Amino acid sequence: MELINKFCNSFLFWAAWIIIPVMMEIVPSVGSVLVLLKKHLFKEKILKPAIDPEISLIIPIYNSMDTLEQCIQSIEDSDYPDSKIRIFLVNNQGQDNSFQVFCECQRKFPGLHMQWLNAKQGKSKALNLALFNSEGKYIIHIDSDGLLERSALRNMVYRFENDQSIECMTGVILTEPKQVQAYPLVFPRILRKMEFMEYAQAFLAGRNYSAEINAVYTLSGAFSAFRKSVVLKSQLYNTDTICEDTQITFQMKYLLKTKVGICEDAIFFVDPIEDLNKLYTQRQRWQRGSLEVSHLFLKNKLKIRNMFTNVGVRTLVYDHTFAFPRLIWYLALICLMCLNYSFAQVGYSTLFLYLLYVLIGFFYYISTVGFLKNFKEIRKYYAKQWYVLPLLPLFNLAVFFIRFAGVVNSINTNSAWKTKNFTQEKDSLCKTITDDFAVVMRFIRKIRAIVNKPEEHV
Repeated sequence: MELINKFCNSFLFWAAWIIIPVMMEIVPSVGSVLVLLKKHLFKEKILKPAIDPEISLIIPIYNSMDTLEQCIQSIEDSDYPDSKIRIFLVNNQGQDNSFQVFCECQRKFPGLHMQWLNAKQGKSKALNLALFNSEGKYIIHIDSDGLLERSALRNMVYRFENDQSIECMTGVILTEPKQVQAYPLVFPRILRKMEFMEYAQAFLAGRNYSAEINAVYTLSGAFSAFRKSVVLKSQLYNTDTICEDTQITFQMKYLLKTKVGICEDAIFFVDPIEDLNKLYTQRQRWQRGSLEVSHLFLKNKLKIRNMFTNVGVRTLVYDHTFAFPRLIWYLALICLMCLNYSFAQVGYSTLFLYLLYVLIGFFYYISTVGFLKNFKEIRKYYAKQWYVLPLLPLFNLAVFFIRFAGVVNSINTNSAWKTKNFTQEKDSLCKTITDDFAVVMRFIRKIRAIVNKPEEHV
């Protein structure tokens, strides 16, 4: 009986620790390697169409004067014919000199067909206005603060032309390696390298696997593309959520029943995260948007049995429902030693779980190197960052707590792009603690005053 109890306790202990990473991390990481092998062994030849189709390129503008010219320059440098590109720059109530930059770009790049539109406040409204004015067979959306890799547009359009089953697809988002290297050593640059590795593995490995089983959760808001004939049948971009990219993805999947893919050869470079405050607000905004969109599309499907058949339900359960027990495990490790678990057992279990996540990162690393074979410089830079892999679990752990804060904040605050950053949250917490402590101290002083009141002499 003692042996059976020991086995059950041990089984429950290890299962509680390992079941989440095995189900939600190990399987996709191994799957990404298998997808890589499949694409190498059964490589589909992408044929050039007889005529390059016309495309509409939509660029939302909001105080983008510092980055807009470089973005347009990357379009000019693209190997897709300028005559086939129509560019819509949609200003959503920006207050800087972006229009002057646009005018200067018209002079510098006369071969590009560019049109300036003014929209109401909000990125979704800007995108919808451009959709109604767009021309061409495909509509491609890019952010104004990034750069297109030279062959990105061509690769994406040709992928559409060769696979008629794909109605929309996401490109690959990477942080710009040169900007990463411009940060000083040690921690500032390491932080940006971890972000670079996270982006590369998430898109080139994770989403490639998801696309293979038609389980892409969200198109990238920074770089995504649609067949015009299909996207105009949708409800367009929703103005009631801050995560319009996830919302349009859910429309494609659940309303129009279309296939959502990825073009791993279409790369868009964005700036590395500026600081911890930016990371904090960015990931909280993504988390809040995910909750909002899930409520719109999945509120009648949130059943455990759908976890294995519906990627939206599975992601929601993992990111949100599992967040609370995961948080308890992270914060209550020391309590296990009060329950007859030895320090060694807790320590070895923690180390084992950590190494498991490192192994997951290694699988993704192999896949990502393989998918970057056509981009020698980027591949070389990525491959050199192998020593960052053991640090990625720590980065992901920090991001988990940020996302968990997003879940909590979404309960009692309204949806908005501008949210409290890490410094503001910290100052607010310190003020709350100080105020609460002051209340307690005032109460103690009153009690002392009553207890120590001097006796009156008759």
